[in-house]
Amino acid sequence: MEILRQLGAGQSIHSICQELQIPTEDFHSWWQEQLRRRNQDTRNHVTVPVGADVSIRRDRHGIPHITADNDSDLFFGFGWAIAEDRLFQLDWLRRKAVGKLSEIIGPDGLVSDRLVRTIGLGHIATAEWEQLTSPVRELLEAFTAGINAWMEQNADRLPIEFSLLDYQPGRWRGVDCLAIESEFRWYLTGRFPVICMPEIAQRTLGDTPLFQEFLRAECDEESILHAGDFTPATGMQLEPSGEVVNDPDGHVGSNNWVLSGAHTESQLPIVASDPHIAFGAVSCWYEVHLSGGSFNVAGTSYAGIPAVMIGRNEQIAWGLTNNICSQRDLYQEKTDPEHPECFLFDNNWEPWRERTETILVRHAAPQPHTTRLSRNGPLVDAFLPAPANQYGPVSLHWLGMSHGGWLTGMLGMNRATDVTTFREALRPWHVPTFSMVCADIQGHIGFHTSGRIPQRKTIKRGFRRGWDPADQWLGLLPFDAMPSVTDPDRGWIASANNRLAPNDFPYPLAGTWTSGWRGQRIREMIESKPTLLVTDMGSMQLDTLDLHAAAAVPHLLPIIETSTHPHIQQAVTLLREWDFRAEADSAATAIFNVFFTHWCKAVSAERFDSESSELMQAGVFGIAARLLQADPYSWFVEGDRERRIQETFAATIDYLVEECGDNVSAWTWGHFHRLELRHVLSSRGDLGALLDYGGNGVRGDMQTVGNTGSGPLWTAATGGGYRMITDLSTTPPTLLAVDAQSQSGRPGSPWYTDQLHDWLQGHYHEIPLDTEQVQRDCTHHLKMSPLASAD
Repeated sequence: MEILRQLGAGQSIHSICQELQIPTEDFHSWWQEQLRRRNQDTRNHVTVPVGADVSIRRDRHGIPHITADNDSDLFFGFGWAIAEDRLFQLDWLRRKAVGKLSEIIGPDGLVSDRLVRTIGLGHIATAEWEQLTSPVRELLEAFTAGINAWMEQNADRLPIEFSLLDYQPGRWRGVDCLAIESEFRWYLTGRFPVICMPEIAQRTLGDTPLFQEFLRAECDEESILHAGDFTPATGMQLEPSGEVVNDPDGHVGSNNWVLSGAHTESQLPIVASDPHIAFGAVSCWYEVHLSGGSFNVAGTSYAGIPAVMIGRNEQIAWGLTNNICSQRDLYQEKTDPEHPECFLFDNNWEPWRERTETILVRHAAPQPHTTRLSRNGPLVDAFLPAPANQYGPVSLHWLGMSHGGWLTGMLGMNRATDVTTFREALRPWHVPTFSMVCADIQGHIGFHTSGRIPQRKTIKRGFRRGWDPADQWLGLLPFDAMPSVTDPDRGWIASANNRLAPNDFPYPLAGTWTSGWRGQRIREMIESKPTLLVTDMGSMQLDTLDLHAAAAVPHLLPIIETSTHPHIQQAVTLLREWDFRAEADSAATAIFNVFFTHWCKAVSAERFDSESSELMQAGVFGIAARLLQADPYSWFVEGDRERRIQETFAATIDYLVEECGDNVSAWTWGHFHRLELRHVLSSRGDLGALLDYGGNGVRGDMQTVGNTGSGPLWTAATGGGYRMITDLSTTPPTLLAVDAQSQSGRPGSPWYTDQLHDWLQGHYHEIPLDTEQVQRDCTHHLKMSPLASAD
């Protein structure tokens, strides 16, 4: 145990081996034995506090198929299964959600802890617990009981991370699930830079055409709802329903689509969904099949939230994307020395409020933390990116502070019987806003926007005025007014974080969407064939055609092709012959993506100072693309656009030669774009060498449907780790899925890394909902009996 504590404290493997005077091979043998002991469980029967027998059958990937006679016992089994697979992850996520990471990892956790305590995620979860209906609370309590029962019966084989960090997990509480839900809501909807970048730009550029040009992103016309899907607004001056924005997280997207039987061989619908999120050694998704009581549902949940978020039951299937309608605002607050400890509102000085807490920090003194609040919400300026953190007091108003309903909505989805009841199940759900597609076995398809959208008097990018009543929210767009369509004439619906509706939609949608390139590509693929197969869905989810590059390269080539430098000439030839597919072995993909990153850096540095330029580099994506064609507003002060493009391209080639060598044709995108699956403890000493995996060069990039994002130095940091396809014609019902990060969160488990190969190859596994097929397919069976039947 002491060696594990040393590793967890950051001591290197080499120094430990030196102290013990053992070779490295002996250390790794010892490590594998530690993992084996914790993963070994040969039991096929346990007694637990349930009302009747519960079965947990696991397939070849370790995915649990849980069956029970009633809902309560079913969710007890769900809690037991996820505790066995993901207990450390669950504890990490709840600590992250309530600001208690510093208790186990020391000062490294303070930034995160201070932010979530300022937002008040723990308080939000507690308030939401009180608002839950009794049936939802009972399911949470059963799930909680399952987690705690597993911990009690397996105290001698807790995941190795607890030994590495030298602590024991506390008992699970139902409110912990709501805290994890609140943190995920914040992750999906917070996005401070989306507001800060326009604020910085306006302060730098003023209210000028340059500022308006900065705000414009790419491919804004591709919308989810089409003409005819809604009754347009008439008789009034139209304002934008939202806009595509330059978002530093804009490469973090998701896709989903649904086809009616008019487009499928079986003449019944197909649903496909692949949410894009940060990759890690342990997936945030947890695949599960729940069968019993009022449920027979399979798909994936989010770890710690007991409901299937993406999946199907026997009658209906669904998928989701984040549609990024703004559910928060940042407010600049006014202070005055003559009115201490007050903020101005409507010509009155209102006392601020304070909330004081103590953050316990491992191996350090406790840290006091004070949150100051205006009528708009907590002050968050300390957490904003520079230089926005120097603009004075800024408060946050977030819908998630007062409205939830996500878990209640998902449990209703899981029990829905058709498109109509699925839509109605979403009514309690307020945060986040998702683009939900669905289809039922009667052949109907549908789309509905979950959540609610705050209505404002004025459209505003950047900070709002905390002192002006005109900048307060007017209320929420009612559920029945949220964008929705059933059985559109075209016979399909698709979303990819793109524009939700055209500007003649009758209500403001406060959209801050990402570019429509992926949405356009999905539409093109659907419209390319009269009939589509399930195999086509898989090909679509892996598609690597980069429409952003296809639009940009024709403008770039005439400017750079005059160079006589041999490396540049070779690069020009590769770009000219490129089919714009971002494959791992493509040299042209590497050339373009590395160039465009450097070009965005040059474009940003032209107008923003050194303090803000790095942040704003992510905000100039749209204007940088247009500047390859022309500079009508004189972004470049000296009017030297073409020279700057040539200089940037030459510097890019020099960088690539230094990084990859002189043989231009041997350069590959996969050299940079690697899928490195890192554990949350990866940076502590040598733990990355023991807990991380991956490192494969992968296809796709930031703008392709087969999205693999872009991290530092073009690594594949985010993307569609989980993919699902559901054909509503299959009898008995099944779904196809794959998760790059696999099922188990326990290092050393055979299910810790086993799905990565399938994901890389574009393969899927089948998850049946039929009991007989489950029994045939599953390799391990645990029977759980009531305590009274222990004899």
